[in-house]
Amino acid sequence: MLEFGFMRMQQRKPVAQTKIKNMITGKVLNRNFQHTDNFAEAEIDYTKVKFLYSHRDKFVFADIKNPSARFELNAQTIGDKAKFFKPNSEVEVVKFKEKIITVNLPIKMQFKVIEAPPSIKGNTAQGGNKAVKIETGALINAPLFVEEGDIIEVNTQTGEYSGRVNK
Repeated sequence: MLEFGFMRMQQRKPVAQTKIKNMITGKVLNRNFQHTDNFAEAEIDYTKVKFLYSHRDKFVFADIKNPSARFELNAQTIGDKAKFFKPNSEVEVVKFKEKIITVNLPIKMQFKVIEAPPSIKGNTAQGGNKAVKIETGALINAPLFVEEGDIIEVNTQTGEYSGRVNK
């Protein structure tokens, strides 16, 4: 459930207005429910795993407690989050009915900048942005003072620059 609001109108039954997300397909729906409606809670299991490597459209993970227990996920299951996967980083796998439905990354992760166009002195007065390439190959809009070799913090949910980490 993403949003919830309870609405009462004169001479009508109260209605719960919700915005819900299908965990398997990712679709967001607006639904209204009566106060008498009952629901069963979904049994969702969250497990910490280690991302090992990717090859073509396959992503290989291992259980933290048992590194020999490896499994693969395809790019469709992972979605846009794939551009933030670093080898040997911990991620969270979300399971519903023993089927992996998505992978959650930490909200903020640190990445090394491998490519950054040079900033010209005097060009930073207005505080613009430039596209920098991080170690996973993703392009991030960062301030002009970020240089190649810097370590930056990125919000993995929005894909935006969050800050520079002290060296």
